[in-house]
Amino acid sequence: MKAALLEAPGKLHVVDDVVLDEPRAGHVRVRVKHCGVCHSDLSIVDGAFPSPLPAILGHEAAGVVDAVGEGVSHLAPGDRVVLTPCPPCGICYWCVRGEAALCVNSMGIMLNAFPDGRTGLSRGGETIYRGLNVAGFAEYTVVAATGAVKIPSDVPLELACVIGCAVQTGAGAVLNQAGVEPGATVLVMGLGGIGLSSVQGAKIAGAARIIVSDPVAERREVAKRFGATDLLDPGADDVAAASRELTGGIGVDYAFETAGVASLIPVGVAATRNGGTTVCVGAPPLTDNLDLGPAVAFGISGKKVMGTILGNCNSLHEVPRLLALWQSGQLDLEGLITSRRPLEEINEAMDDLRASRGIRTVLDL
Repeated sequence: MKAALLEAPGKLHVVDDVVLDEPRAGHVRVRVKHCGVCHSDLSIVDGAFPSPLPAILGHEAAGVVDAVGEGVSHLAPGDRVVLTPCPPCGICYWCVRGEAALCVNSMGIMLNAFPDGRTGLSRGGETIYRGLNVAGFAEYTVVAATGAVKIPSDVPLELACVIGCAVQTGAGAVLNQAGVEPGATVLVMGLGGIGLSSVQGAKIAGAARIIVSDPVAERREVAKRFGATDLLDPGADDVAAASRELTGGIGVDYAFETAGVASLIPVGVAATRNGGTTVCVGAPPLTDNLDLGPAVAFGISGKKVMGTILGNCNSLHEVPRLLALWQSGQLDLEGLITSRRPLEEINEAMDDLRASRGIRTVLDL
């Protein structure tokens, strides 16, 4: 099959001789139709995230079930599905405690393989790794059956694909991980696909004030259309001080770092009120550390810092819920997608990300 292959950091190559194994028990094969390009993919391409290579990246995909493995009864060939990088097994320590995004299956994001170490991908006899647990930059992929969420036949796959990562992660961080309540005040730092999804999540949650920060003016204006009430330019504004001023000197209830910049997390902590919460949504390079200053000062403030993966979403529940919000007009998926390219232009799509051009590029396969 055809796929975009990363053999060394820097550039992907489209090849047409990748071999994909048949789906095993509990797995399904999906004909990928569309796949969004996420900053986490770029981080691997640029070497900020170490990954075994060669690998097929792409983890924000939607397509059509092509074949099912033994024991799969809830999906059938022809079903339209959104793929998720965190397929819940339903029985592990985390799943039974309502933390499906932390399922043992989700460790494939770091391992780049199924739990048994196999990948089901090869080329010329050499193993190819499943970048970020989906391998969606390819004509076909095989995933755990719970990693393919059936959607209605009238939902456009080119829109649905962005739910796989950006929307689940951004909106989920607000609605699930933080549990933002009506009337709360929110700061979102970074306005890519994930950040703008957080803005929309805050609006859906009923936040009274949604402050946003991003160095790109166009993205700030998009955020305003999505529900932001106050726009900050981090190149000109002191984001923490401005957030406190906008909330009567108290500070926001919740801050979300969605750009993958570790130095923004202390800004979020400084912007939140005593007892407030900062959520680390983005994925900074592994070399970046977190410094929150004097431990006693942080401790007596009662402030909280929490991480999240995929917005703490159980995709089997969250994908249908988010689609229902889109169908009811409360969630804008169309506005997130600013470019569509064929797979052959994947490196140009990566360049768009590097230059902060547009919001989300979707590849058509």
